[in-house]
Amino acid sequence: MRLIPLVFTIALVWALNHKWGSLPALGMLLSPQHGFWQHAEPLAVEAEEQLVIPGLKGAAQVWFDDRMVAHVFAAQEQDAYFVQGYLHAKNRLWQMELQTYAAGGRLCEILGPGLLQYDRRKRREGMVYAAEKAVSAIEADPVSKMQSDAYTAGVNAYIKELRPRQYPLEYKLLGYAPEPWSNLKTALLIKYMSYDLASSADDLEYTNARQLYSKADFDRMYPDFTDQQAPIIPAGTPFPAPTVRAVAPPDSLLGKIYKVQAAVQDRDKGSNNWAVSGSKTRSGAPILCNDPHLELGLPSLFYEMQIKTPNMNVYGVSLPGAPGIIIGFNDHIGWGLTNGYMDVLDFYRMQFRNGKKEYRFNGAWRPASLRVEEIKVRGQQPYMDTVAYTVWGPVLYDNTFPDLKSHEAFLAMRWTAHDPSNELLSIYRLNHARNYSDYLKAMELWNCPAQNFVFAGKDSGDIAIWHNGRHPLRWQDQGKFVMPGSDSTYAWQGFIPQAENPHSYNPAEGFVSSANQAATDSTYPYHMFGYYDLFRGMRIKERLSAMQGITPEDMMTLQKDNKNRLAEAALPFLSQYMNAAELTAPQREYWKTIFAWDAVSSPESKGATLFLLWWEQLEKQIWDDDLVRDSIALVRPLEKTTLFWLMRDSAMHFVDNVHTPQRETLQDAVQTAFRLAADSAAILDKAGKLPLGKFRGTDIRHLSRSLPALSRMGLNTGGGRHIINATKKTTGPSWRMVVELGKETRAWGIYPGGQSGNPGSRYYDNMVDDWVAGKYYSLRLYDERKSPEGIVKKIFFAPGT
Repeated sequence: MRLIPLVFTIALVWALNHKWGSLPALGMLLSPQHGFWQHAEPLAVEAEEQLVIPGLKGAAQVWFDDRMVAHVFAAQEQDAYFVQGYLHAKNRLWQMELQTYAAGGRLCEILGPGLLQYDRRKRREGMVYAAEKAVSAIEADPVSKMQSDAYTAGVNAYIKELRPRQYPLEYKLLGYAPEPWSNLKTALLIKYMSYDLASSADDLEYTNARQLYSKADFDRMYPDFTDQQAPIIPAGTPFPAPTVRAVAPPDSLLGKIYKVQAAVQDRDKGSNNWAVSGSKTRSGAPILCNDPHLELGLPSLFYEMQIKTPNMNVYGVSLPGAPGIIIGFNDHIGWGLTNGYMDVLDFYRMQFRNGKKEYRFNGAWRPASLRVEEIKVRGQQPYMDTVAYTVWGPVLYDNTFPDLKSHEAFLAMRWTAHDPSNELLSIYRLNHARNYSDYLKAMELWNCPAQNFVFAGKDSGDIAIWHNGRHPLRWQDQGKFVMPGSDSTYAWQGFIPQAENPHSYNPAEGFVSSANQAATDSTYPYHMFGYYDLFRGMRIKERLSAMQGITPEDMMTLQKDNKNRLAEAALPFLSQYMNAAELTAPQREYWKTIFAWDAVSSPESKGATLFLLWWEQLEKQIWDDDLVRDSIALVRPLEKTTLFWLMRDSAMHFVDNVHTPQRETLQDAVQTAFRLAADSAAILDKAGKLPLGKFRGTDIRHLSRSLPALSRMGLNTGGGRHIINATKKTTGPSWRMVVELGKETRAWGIYPGGQSGNPGSRYYDNMVDDWVAGKYYSLRLYDERKSPEGIVKKIFFAPGT
């Protein structure tokens, strides 16, 4: 009988230390010595700490303010990046590693077989291949190699200190341990950014649409330029004649309809930046602003910090996993980024024989480079996948991959992110820049993703913007359709010379701005196309044009502007096709609500929610009967395209529902859409969820996407698509920054989270409520030689052996 408790105890210990399905190994999690309560941080902050760290070349110190923002001081830059890596790991290790697992197609290792197809896709997209190319470029340059090696050494110095009980909580929940950092992991993070911001491509969808609809309809549905424009470089700006040209071959369409299970991409995450010259500000100093609207999460995307060395004093936000400051300011300049949304990914249809060993190219069979990918799967045997690499790049779709239902096509990718590049060195140069000339040298190196880099100079008062990146040199419509991969005629014919990328320097308007809209109008001599917003950029230009005596507070107000320019343009037009007499009494009450709405999408606005419901129903009435087909890949025209087409031609034939015997008119579509929207609104209203902040709100989810207790859900926010405050359900301003570059630099900023990645820390989400309320914090550049007012903690680093 004594054996029964012993056997039970052994079985219980074994069970608690093994993962069961989606449940974590609870033994480590519940252990008093190692479990989750180890992560509860004391309220009192230790004022000083001494650390002896092998790998440092000299002494360094870090001051922490009351938000735990790190201010790093080092006599040698190598040590500054070492300390940055150490701090990133100390505060965000699990986040850093999870992102590289996701980028490299390794999530099955820690999360099990449910993510196998995700991992397969990442391997077939060549993410590791692209990162390897980036590492080669980074390590070929002595500066970026020094920076990356020091950063990696700092991360690993922290990892070596950890004991299992000190692992971040998520490692215990998922039952695995951190592994050493490497320069490849940093490169994977950069390529993950490229994937997030520069992997949109509708080649399959456009190929299908071009075969189902006339060329005239296709050009109206997916135009390069819409009727109204507010380009980054003002319309009418003269451009020099191009120094190179692309020559088009015969029509490149393939006679094939593609059936795919395509991932839904959010192409309207929305970012804004602008700079105004001293001629328009009250102080006479330029003001630079940036608010990148990206996927929100906890731990937060960014880590705020200052880095000061004898040759650099820079403040802003960094990406945990990479050295340097990606958005910020130094003693001389400020800069900010918005996504360019350029299409820089094309698909080529391949002919293979002998499985995937050989492919047809220029009249001969060429051997493919076969890369065998071993995908480790938790609890199962590894999955082996063979990816064929061609002259274009990796074959994403083939007859073994489930996303492409036809099982007939082999499609290879040509993507600028696969090309060798050194974006780290570009950021390094920005961090050290002193003037416009230095800024230009940084622009020369940036490849992918294409970004709108806004600039303001403190000493000269210069302002500028460059739509920068490596843009393929294409002929008209190249890249919109799947092209023959067996013929080099269809290759990109080089790249637009970097010096001829769209840019503006000290314009007469007194400001530069971007909000993911088209960079230029149709007079730009090179062919560039992408997925551009319009209304945010239009609103920003309107407001900045009308403003004088601008203050930093004015800029904060503009960043939080909730005017919906799409609604403002659409409502008067749609109202012409409404007959309120045909509505029911409850529906008429909602008509009164939206008719009285001022097009401001505040959290308490019911009109904002009504418009969203109405517009979505209208788009369904117009497009779904034509575009929703059995697994055929098709994509809706952009909202601006639909609105302007209807304004130009209210009888456009897509308004008619092809599934009904009668011919519907725009009035039918508008009236039906509003009835459906009003009925939905009544249900929401009864539940108290019609105000925009209740209907949509914002969720800042834990990066696992499955732990609500570690998230901040249901935040009462306004804004939305096509609005300067482009806050939506899961995306929003991941960093708001306003910098006045006067004699003494003044800056303000905030992001929705906290410096710590530990859910047991008060610095995990301490800034979220202030972010929702629209508040800003003062961003202070400290000097280690002066009194550290406002500093609550110091760490002194000394080199060890």
